Amino acid sequence: MDIRPDPRTLSVPPASLRTQRLVLRPFRADDLAPFAALNADPEVMRHFPETLSRAASDALVDRIMAHYDRHGFTFWAVEAPGTAPFVGMVGLLVTAFEAHFTPCVEVGWRLARPWWGRGYATEAARACLSFGFGTLGLAEIVALTRPDNLASRAVMERLGMGRDPADDFDHPRLGPDHPMRRHVLYRLRAEDHRAGDHRAGGHRAAGPAAGG
Repeated sequence: MDIRPDPRTLSVPPASLRTQRLVLRPFRADDLAPFAALNADPEVMRHFPETLSRAASDALVDRIMAHYDRHGFTFWAVEAPGTAPFVGMVGLLVTAFEAHFTPCVEVGWRLARPWWGRGYATEAARACLSFGFGTLGLAEIVALTRPDNLASRAVMERLGMGRDPADDFDHPRLGPDHPMRRHVLYRLRAEDHRAGDHRAGGHRAAGPAAGG
């Protein structure tokens, strides 16, 4: 799959995206502390190999910013104007490992626990999909998670993404004996997103990333 933005559709990538309730924008210095708290929360990070220290969390922001400089898109900080200045991150990322479905662009999210269950992840991720397919001209966007991460899988299905069990894979960055190695893969093609027919194309959902 060609993950490069289509030069016929891409002009200057927006610094931010807006939805009815949210603003997706670049990270600011005052986001670092709440982002570190989010990444240190064992419940938020339950489906990741480990929680992050403040230094590791800050380094992640540096990588997020470098990804934007390289690709013109990344994970954005998410705020809910009038409600909270920072609720988490949502965005698009070029997958940084090799598997049967790469190269690809994935959509992902990570929200602080007080903001779970409000539909923020779905709302923000929907805006990212529209940006990815519309502005960037991507042919497909994927999402991945642990099989037992039912909250994130439910978001993926609300986004119209579908799973073929044959796409499930062992994460190459986790050792063969790691209990979190197995992952499920969800896909959405541009034509299905445009048509709004999320049952099309042979990647039918097979059952119900974090925080709703």
